[in-house]
Parts: sequence; structure tokens; C-alpha cells
Amino acid sequence: MNLSDKILRSQVELTKPIADGTRLEVSRSLQDRIGRIMHFTRRHDVVVHDNYYEGIRASLIVPRDEIRGGVIMYIHGGGFTCGSIKYARGYASVLAAECGMKVFCVEYRLAPEHPYPAALDDVYDAYIALLKGGTPGERIIVAGESAGGGLAYSLCLRLRDEGVEMPAGIVAISPWCDLAMSGASYTENREADPSLTHERLLFFANCYVGAYEKHSMPKPKGAIRPSAEYERKKTDPLISPLYADLSGMPPSLIFAGGDEMLLSDAESMQDKLIQAGCQSKLYIRPEMWHAYMLYCLKSQKKDYEILNEFVKKCLPQENERKLRWMQLDNSAKIYPASATSRWNNIFRLSCTLKEEVDTEVLQSALDVTVRRFPSIAVRLHSGAFWYYLEEIAHAPRIQEEKSYPLVRMPFDDIRHCAFRVLVYHRRIAVEFFHALTDGNGGLVFLKSLVAEYLEQKHNMTLPCGCGVLDRLEAPKEEELQDCFPKNKAPVGRARQESDSYRIMGTPEEDGFCHVTTFILRSEQLVSLAHENNVSVTTALAAAFIKATIALQNEDVRRLKRQKKVKMLIPVDLRRLYGVNTLRNFVLYSTPGVDPRLGEYEFSELCEIVHHRLKLDVTKKNMSARIYTNVKDEENMLLKLAPLFLKNIVMKIVFRLFGEKKSTLSLSNLGVVRLPGNMADYIDRFDFVLSVQSDAPYNVGVISFGDTLYLNIIRDIREPRLERALYEVLRSLGVDVKLESNEK
Repeated sequence: MNLSDKILRSQVELTKPIADGTRLEVSRSLQDRIGRIMHFTRRHDVVVHDNYYEGIRASLIVPRDEIRGGVIMYIHGGGFTCGSIKYARGYASVLAAECGMKVFCVEYRLAPEHPYPAALDDVYDAYIALLKGGTPGERIIVAGESAGGGLAYSLCLRLRDEGVEMPAGIVAISPWCDLAMSGASYTENREADPSLTHERLLFFANCYVGAYEKHSMPKPKGAIRPSAEYERKKTDPLISPLYADLSGMPPSLIFAGGDEMLLSDAESMQDKLIQAGCQSKLYIRPEMWHAYMLYCLKSQKKDYEILNEFVKKCLPQENERKLRWMQLDNSAKIYPASATSRWNNIFRLSCTLKEEVDTEVLQSALDVTVRRFPSIAVRLHSGAFWYYLEEIAHAPRIQEEKSYPLVRMPFDDIRHCAFRVLVYHRRIAVEFFHALTDGNGGLVFLKSLVAEYLEQKHNMTLPCGCGVLDRLEAPKEEELQDCFPKNKAPVGRARQESDSYRIMGTPEEDGFCHVTTFILRSEQLVSLAHENNVSVTTALAAAFIKATIALQNEDVRRLKRQKKVKMLIPVDLRRLYGVNTLRNFVLYSTPGVDPRLGEYEFSELCEIVHHRLKLDVTKKNMSARIYTNVKDEENMLLKLAPLFLKNIVMKIVFRLFGEKKSTLSLSNLGVVRLPGNMADYIDRFDFVLSVQSDAPYNVGVISFGDTLYLNIIRDIREPRLERALYEVLRSLGVDVKLESNEK
């Protein structure tokens, strides 16, 4: 034993004479304090989710570095008389951090107020709740220390006898399996054990079998009921599993200290398990005391390596978390190829809370959330023939806000992590490289992240729904699908379109991007749209076309030399095809007009945009567009071409058929809906697109509550479009409030 272990042992030994004279209420308080200390030491490694299962208080401890699936169901010790959820969380946090998997711990009822079978009933109900929650027995490891170790075996005996699905394995640390205390170590180690006394163990045993009438540590005459009946109960197999038929028990891993009084329980259980034909391994650590593993001694670090090997062996091999990799979806392939030294296609979604953001809590929430989004929490890799996405092992660090939104994301950064999370006072912003997802998928990620943050920050539970996913749920395969190939039509549709008028100006030398937010009353816009029998998106597109026509009239005096004015409007295909992918699944329509044909009233523009969208946004038309894109990808010659040649071809395609066909993108994510009372904590949402690669504008729209936020981004000095749009909206009777990050 090294010096630090000896010092700790001496400290433990100092509490031994005090413990026997301590009232039970004080003992419980001290044990809970120990649990809080254990959790505090691992608070940066895990996230705690509290809940109730069938009236039982429980916590799910999630490691920030989760390396395998499944759950450890941890049953705490404390002589059946001590230990609340506060204590249970302590060692559960250690297990979660050391094993890299979720740990489910419960607060069972304590003796003497609730003698046997209360504790067993509670852990049984908790185990059943795990099964009902979708975790099969083959993915559960039951672990416990001291009394909890004995309860782990009692639980499995009851499961076996009732024909319930058994766990994959049992981990027992200094298990108390013989409340009759018949083993030799109860005498031989009586003086050597620095933590337990015979009197204290006898008190615990009597409390559990119901022999005590009073609830305090002093044991006056008359406090103990007639003993013969209760001595017999101590050998009941479900109270003391050492006396049970142990056949059919799951594989066991047992740890015990060489100097502890309960050593005989561990040795006898090991012998009986082997005799019953069960797999079991016992490790006895010389000079160690009862439940020594709870102290996380550096000298005994190997025990956790053994524990991890046992868990890995018991659980199905697919439970080991492997970092996923996936091909880019069909529409995403163009984004790495079209990126330049000054531009890449990224977009921002942000949520502004009603309080300052706690960055430490947000980092913890991000650590949990990224596990749910393996197609978004990725980095970009380049192979010999295609780019692909690889899941990242750890969440990126939270960043401070940049000097302006959507500062270029260097390609080296994308190769490490293709999204970033930024904080500024009350605002949480996520900026995504477009190859990962589209605005709708990004919004699901942001809402789920904010929900996790609010749960951790305010110790609350928010229901899932409205795009908020259960962060503890395994990702669904449909969320990771590239939905383009399976929805292509038998024939394609030509890409040919005429070029559109582009607004130009004086570029900002340092690449600075101006963002002007039009804050509009949703009620007014809905009323305007209804007056023209169109959607809000159509009405906004018509307003932009009208404003852009005015700008072209200023720039191009000769009418015959003017170009068409068109808006690129992204179309979310999820509803159209009934899918739930979180990857890119968007195409677009480009409604517009030819100013050379004459002047257009706003109502006429609304009608034109409306009918073009109706014509374009059908399954057949979209499927034909999908076919055209997928056909190129499936071309064998292109498949065999090396990546650098593909990049050249795709850059050319992007220049010919990409952004030149529209004046700007107008992307409306619609109304943000949230579950439960989540909206009570949130002030607003914003959606900002990056500027186009060779044109200065783009527009993102999102609504929350009774307000619509329209964000116009530009990288030129002159706010020409903003002024023109303001004049159009005011002429239509729409009230406008403006915000900007102007220099």
C-alpha cells in the first residue's frame, strides 16, 4: 500500500468509533454529503437528468464522452438504511465517467421505516421501467456496492423466478450477501476493517428484516422485537442471496478488499456461482477496505480497466460506439467543391434567451446534444474519389461571438468540425457548413440544444416534440438518410434558365458582412398575404421583386438591356415526400418577372410568384429535378474520376447553373413552435444565410411568437436593397422596425 492510500485509510479509520454512536438521521446526512462530493469531482465529465419512474426518484447520468451504448443500473449501498438520490448520483457519476456509458441510479425506500421487501420492490420496478423505456436486458449491466451489491443479486433472482428478461451482467463491489453474518471474515477482519463494525452491521441487518421498532442508532432494551423470527428472515434467499439457488445468474464481476469484514460474502458468492454453473470472477485487493473502489484510488486504477473489459464482453459488440462516417448527400456534394479562399456556404441559426447564457452549462448541453446528431456533429474528410463526413469524438468548444455573423469558416476548421456554436450575452448561435444539413435540419439541432441547456440550467424537464428531439435517444436511421436517390423520377428536367439581374456595389475590403434585420408584425404580413390570396413567403418574394425592379431601373436605364428579376426560394421536401431526414433535403423554385414587359403591381407579382410555386412544387416536378442531379452522380465516368477532377467539374456546373439564375435567395423557415413552456424562456430566433459567392445579398426569414425576423445580409457598403424594400413595405402599410450591425 502506498503512502496516499495509507493516509486515506487512516482518515477512514478515524470515523469508525464515531459511526457506531451516530444517530441514523446524521448518518444519512453524512452519506449524502459524500455522494455530493463524489459527483462534484466528476461534474465536468457527466450530465445529470433527474426523473421519476412509477413514483420512484431516479437519475440518468450521461457521460460527456459516451463510448458505448447500453445502461448500467447502479444500486447504492448504505446498509439498507442510508443513501438518497444525492448519494447515488455520486458513484453513478464515477461509473459513467470511467465506463463511458449511461448510468441509471434509483432512490429506493430505506429501512427501518421501510423494511424488506421495499428496497427490492423499488429496484425491481426501476429495472422494469428501463425495459419498458426501450432498453433490452442484453444492454443493461446491474451494479451495486455493499448492500446494493446484495440487492443486485436479489433483483436478478426475482427476475429469474418471474421469467423477466435478465441483465447482461452483474458488477458487485464488496457485496453484502449474508445478513446472518456467518462468514469467517466477520471475526477475522473485525479489527482490520477500518470502516465497519460488527455492531453497525447487526443494526443494519435488523433494520432491514424489520426487527427494529425505533429509527435511531442507540439500541435500548425493548427496541428489538423477538429475535428468532427475524434471525430466520436473515437467511431468506431474497434478503441474503448467498442462501439462494444461484443457477441462471448472469455473468458476475466481484471486487472485495482483503481487510474488510464482508470478504467472506464475496468469496462465498464466488464459490456458489461457480458451483451453480455461472460465470464469475472475483478480485480481492490486499489491505483494501470495504467498498474501496468508491474512493477512486490511483493504485487501484486497474480495477476500472477490468470493469470496462467485463462490460465490453457482456454487452453486444454493436454497443461499442464507433464513430460513423457517411457520404455527402446529393445536394451537399457541390458545397466543398464550390468553396473558395474567401467564401464558403455556411448559415446561422440563433436563439436569444431572456437571460444571460451560462457558457459552462451550454458546453455541457452541447456535449450531450451532439451524440443525438451524428450527421451534424461531423468533420469533412476528402477521399480519393469523394468527400465524406466523419462523426467527431467530442463536441467542439463554445466560441465567443465573431466581429460579424458568418465569418468565413476556414477549410482547415471544417476538416476538424464543420459547425460552430457561439455565445454573445443572451444569444446562442450555431453556424453550419451547408454540406451537413439545411435550415430545417439546423433548426431541429438548435432547438434540441436549447432544450437541453434549459433543462440543465433550470433543473426542469421539457417534453419532446415540435422539432425538439430526445437527446438521450439513439439516432434514428431515417434521420441519417440521403433522401434524394430514392425519390428521383424516371426522367429528368433540364437545368436551363436565363440569368437574373444581380445587385452590385462597393465590396467591403475586409469581407465584413452587414446584417440588417427587419422586425415585422406577423399579423400584418398574414393580413397582407390573405388580401392577395397567397402565403407570407409569396408576399415577401413579391415585395423583394418589386424592390429589385426599382434598383435595376436605377442601374440600367435602357429597358431592353434589363434582365429578369428572380428570387430563389428553397423548398423543404420533407413534407412533400413524408420523410424525417436531418440531412439536406431541399430544392428550389425561382419565380420572377421580366421588367421589359412593363410595370407590375404588387398584387400581380403575388399572383405570378404564387402560380410559379404551385407549378414547381409538386412531387413529379421535384422528382424530375432530383433525377437530373442524381444522374450526374451515378455517371460511371464521373464516379471513377479522382476528387480534384470532380471538383473542377462541379465548380463549372455551379458557376453555370447555380447562383446566377436568381437575384438572391429568400429562405423562410416559417414559424418556430416549441414544446411545453420552453417558449417562456426565449425572446427570439434568427436565421441568417451567407452572401452568395459572387453576389452581395441573401435573405433568411423566421417567425417566433407574433414577430417575423427578416435578416438581409450583404458584403457591400451600400444598403440599397434594404432601403428599397423598406419603401415597398411601408407603401403596403407594413410597420417596420430595423436593427443593424453597421460599422
